[in-house]
Amino acid sequence: MLHLEEGQCGLCTHFGERHPAERHLVAIRKTHEAPETFVDECDHPKHMALHLMVTPASGCDGFMPVEHRGD
Repeated sequence: MLHLEEGQCGLCTHFGERHPAERHLVAIRKTHEAPETFVDECDHPKHMALHLMVTPASGCDGFMPVEHRGD
């Protein structure tokens, strides 16, 4: 498992943005841990045309923290 820090894709609103309630994403965001082999799309507006696939440990300057909804 990878431990995630603020600024990494797994904790970014654009990581899996089209399906934010998917249980794997919810778990990653709650625990700040992700499987080393997990990948998902980056839906940042500047990257969408590329269909960029990233790991939760990836990162870029477009990081936006996930809004916590009090679950």
